[in-house]
Amino acid sequence: MSRQVFLYDPPERFVAGTVGLPGRRTFFLQASAAGRVTSVALEKAQVAALAERIDELLDEVVRRTGGNAPVPAVAPTDVSDTAPLDVPVEEEFRVGTMALAWDGEEQRMIVEAQALVELDAESEEDLAAAEERLLQDEENGPPMLRVRLSGAQARAFAKRALDVVNAGRPPCPLCSLPLDPEGHVCPRQNGYRRGA
Repeated sequence: MSRQVFLYDPPERFVAGTVGLPGRRTFFLQASAAGRVTSVALEKAQVAALAERIDELLDEVVRRTGGNAPVPAVAPTDVSDTAPLDVPVEEEFRVGTMALAWDGEEQRMIVEAQALVELDAESEEDLAAAEERLLQDEENGPPMLRVRLSGAQARAFAKRALDVVNAGRPPCPLCSLPLDPEGHVCPRQNGYRRGA
């Protein structure tokens, strides 16, 4: 079966968002353009890592070009997007592998999110070889979301993604684990709760 690539070059909208209540949220990347909407599910840690790496890559582009690249230092307010995800949110796939690149000729950030694939391997060497074959197979690999963003769009995406990640449950002041609305058993208190 040939690879399905959801290409947005450029998207009208590319955001990270959630569905559900804090503590039970499902995270999504959502791209849309010309009436098409593609939503892919991923883990909270993946959203955070993607946002951080986008900012780092953009900072490196600015550094290497001596500030000549069309990349703002911070997310511009005119492209910020605080609207909820477009509904209905229909998951195309769950993200396994992500990749980032900067296209110097087009001055665009390329974000790729590839579907999670389970690999059977007898050893670490077999697993590494299977992963490499999977990443190199452009025609028959798993589904992929590929988005090409301007520097301003990429900064705005990273800011919103970090805001979404940080909008979850507040941390416990003692152990820094997330506080659960139904109650929190803090390991620093050895499981005891203070009386009222």
